[in-house]
Amino acid sequence: MELPKFLIADNSTLENDLFILHTEYPRFILNVSNDEVHWFEEFEKEDEATLKAESHFLIEAAFDFYDKEMESLE
Repeated sequence: MELPKFLIADNSTLENDLFILHTEYPRFILNVSNDEVHWFEEFEKEDEATLKAESHFLIEAAFDFYDKEMESLE
């Protein structure tokens, strides 16, 4: 089964927060309310440089997904 690259999630205990889940490697959850990112992967020291270089593009893609989804609800 193929999963979508991004998913929108919320939680009733965090009423003011909305999240974007990135389901592909490297997996992360982005809180769009405060821009916090939680990585589900553990990275080796040598992977950190690559992660820093790619994370900007992944997080930007997550926000683009969020914006498009919100526009489709209007």
